[in-house]
Amino acid sequence: LTLIADTLCEEEESMSSIRYYKLFDMLARRGYKKTDLKLEVGFHGTIAKLSKGESVTTDTILRICERFDVQPGDIME
Repeated sequence: LTLIADTLCEEEESMSSIRYYKLFDMLARRGYKKTDLKLEVGFHGTIAKLSKGESVTTDTILRICERFDVQPGDIME
């Protein structure tokens, strides 16, 4: 029973996680690396969170969007 509950929790987590592959695709098309994002927007531990699909603040999303003149839907799914 515990195994079933753990599996369901993992499935819910993966379904609700936000993915930022659009952000990294956009950066690559524009000739940027992940480390450039850190320098451009002033993030430190946030790049790792974005890479892992972990939660980041709305302020972080806003700063990225303003810097690259995009909407949140352009960089995350």
